[in-house]
This record gives sequence, C-alpha cells and structure tokens, in this order.
Amino acid sequence: MRAAKPARMGRFPSGARSPHAMNAAKVAIIGFGTIGSGVAKILLESGNRLGRHAGRPIELVRIVDPDLVRPRNVAVPRELLTSDLEVVLNDPEIVAAVELIGGLEPARSIVLKLLASGKNVVTANKALLAEHGRELFDCARRHGRSIAFEASVGGGIPIIAAIGQSLTANQVLSIHGILNGTSNFILTQMEEHHAEYSAAVAEAQRLGYAEANPAMDVNGSDAAQKLAILAHLAFGAQVDWKAIPRVGIDTVDVSDLRYAKELGYSIKLLAIAELASDGLELHVSPTLVRHGTPLAEVRGAYNAIRVVGDAVGRVFFHGLGAGQMPTASAVVADLIDTIVGRAAITFRALGLWSGRGEAAVTLRDPAKSAGRYYLRFNVQDSPGVLAQIAGILGKHAISIASVIQHETEEEADGVVPLVIMTHKAPEGAMIQAMAAIDRLPFVHPTSVRMRVRD
Repeated sequence: MRAAKPARMGRFPSGARSPHAMNAAKVAIIGFGTIGSGVAKILLESGNRLGRHAGRPIELVRIVDPDLVRPRNVAVPRELLTSDLEVVLNDPEIVAAVELIGGLEPARSIVLKLLASGKNVVTANKALLAEHGRELFDCARRHGRSIAFEASVGGGIPIIAAIGQSLTANQVLSIHGILNGTSNFILTQMEEHHAEYSAAVAEAQRLGYAEANPAMDVNGSDAAQKLAILAHLAFGAQVDWKAIPRVGIDTVDVSDLRYAKELGYSIKLLAIAELASDGLELHVSPTLVRHGTPLAEVRGAYNAIRVVGDAVGRVFFHGLGAGQMPTASAVVADLIDTIVGRAAITFRALGLWSGRGEAAVTLRDPAKSAGRYYLRFNVQDSPGVLAQIAGILGKHAISIASVIQHETEEEADGVVPLVIMTHKAPEGAMIQAMAAIDRLPFVHPTSVRMRVRD
C-alpha cells in the first residue's frame, strides 16, 4: 500500500478534521477493489466540491476489505483500513456504506447487516438487486433506511435517476439498451478489425474489459439482470431475470458482421423492453441495428440506452458503462443524494420491490413478438435449395425481403452460406420455420437467426 500523500489545502481527506467536522457525514466503503479504489479517490481528492453538493463535508472513515496489502491506485491513511466489518456495523456515526463486493454472497448478508445497523446503503451490484431486490428493499424499509443503486446499470450513465425521477411524467413505452460494454467491445473488434470471436474475447480480457470467465457478459445474463432492474423501475414489473429470453454474442460469427454491414446494419447485443397492448415484451439478443441510428454507432466498451416516453418522445443516453472512474462517479453521486436526503425521499416514494410500486403489467408471450429477421444457413450448393427454404418460410406466413448468396472460392465440400432477410413475422412462427429448415438434409449446422431493428 502506498503511503498517503499530504493533504492539500481546502481538502477534507479521511483522517483529517475539517473546521466543520462535527457536522461531517461519515461514510464507509465495503470492498476495496477497482471500483472501491475509484470511490476512495474521489472522496479523498475532491472534498471541497463534494461538500458543496452535499451541504456538509463527506468524511471517509473506514474501508473494509480482506486484502489490506494489495497495491491500489490511491493512497489512503492506514488507519482507515480494516478487515473487520463489525467496526463499521458498531459505529453509529457512519451514516452510509458503499457495498462494492459484487456477487450474491457475502454481499447479500453484508447489506442486510448494514441496514439493520442503521446504515443507508449505496451499491453497484446489479446481480444482487436482480436476485434479492425484494428482500433487501423490505429490510431497508423495516429499518427506515434507503438503498441507492445508480451504478448498477450503465456505469456512469445516470439512467436510474432519469427513469426514476426525471421521466416520471411519462409512461415509458420502450427501452432499447446496449447494457454490456464487454459484449459491445467484442462485437466492435469483430466488425472493425475482422477478428474472430475467440480473438476478440482474448483482447477484451487483456484490456481488462472481460473476466477470465466472461460467460455472464457474452451469454446475455449480465444484460438481462440490468434489464430486469430497468423494467421494474420503468414499468413496475416484478421480473425474474432468468425468465427473460436471452441469446448471447457467442453465436455470432465474423461473417455475420460482414453480411450485416453489406445490408446496412451493425450487430449489437440489445436489451429490449417494449410495452404492448397485450403485455410487456422483454428480451436480450444480438440484433441488426441500421447504420445511421444512434445505437448502431456505439463503439468499444461504451453503453447506450434509448428511452421512449409518451410525452417526451425519444431520449438517448451514452457513456462508459463500466470501468473504475465512470462507475465510481455514479456511486459518489448516490452517496451525495443519500447524505442530502434525496435518496430517502425517492426510496419511499417509488416503493420499489414492495408490491406497492408494481404496476398491473404482465409479461408478453415471446412467441407473439413480431419483427424482421436476419437468417444465415450453411447449405449444400445444389439446385432447388432456396426454393425449398422459401417454401417452408411461406408455409409459416414469413415473406422474404432479400437474399445474399455470394460465389466463393472458399466453399468446403460444396457448402455455402445463404443469407435471408425477412419481412415482419411473429417470433413463434419463425422458431417453427427454423426448426423445419434445420431438418432439411442439405442444411448444415449451425443456422443463425437474429432480430432486425430499423
């Protein structure tokens, strides 16, 4: 651990007593990893500015982590560091604690203990909220505390505040989001550098965008957890994130990005919530997004979210969805709201995960969802193939908009790719048609189906 730097004039580093220290809001950080270090850095180095926004100084008094010797990119006084959570739980002067452990346990148990000890909680843990939101929020209400969670979705993008506060005059009609920066980075590498999927994943891991096991990012689970939170906030829907239909980017081949570009599209992992007359449609899947639209232009590890409200129309949010300082920015903003008292007011008014805040909205049958589709088949290059595939699509009332079948010198055993763009069709009919086509003797594994958003 690096030694602490001397305090600058006008700053309120932890351990130093400001002229108004008696009125200082004392806070703790639980989890001193990448994000925790970023939060500590902002709290220690921006005392004057944060104090102006909060109305009084914010004093970081404890950092809890089992590893007290690993180097971080911020210098903190050693007396702040402890591996004992009880030090925080038993300090009545600590008004708020930031949970930055990640995962479900011990994060769940720690948050429950923090609330029971009278601490307001700020968290960036979307998995925890998606899995245990009701239990945690019920606990907070029993103890008269609040939970703020801006950083749980979209990193530095203030989407929670936007939907929960700024857009509350609206009935939200739809949310379309690129909610996972790792997947977007991988797809960008494949599209712009023609990298194969495995090479793009390795590059994401090298740069720290992807974990050693990137499954939650690439299989759509991370985006589904975030979508469940947004759906609850925007529509009052109590959604088990595991029930949200999802397809990951691990099914996307670099050839799909080339065909999509030829057709005028980019491929993005989209998390979509749309309110229809017969219920709320939710799904996460790789989607062709037309060039020239804002979502299609989101590159690298960035996130973007488009919200449509009945009064405001379309609004668009774009920024880094992960990383140390963008996420720390959202966490500290939540801390300020907590200290000022705004978080408590919003917490009580919204009634999230309480039953009271849930609207009479049902989830739509995914089979009834209609849209255009991109299809890619590996087929034997022989006469009548296209006619038979078109016949099956026709039997399911699916019409063809365009076809791509290039001549190639790289064909193996006479197998060539066949790309079809459809007109609008129900999801259920498309699934049935794809199953029938895949049974044809001249169709080779693995067929690809992706939604299209114009």
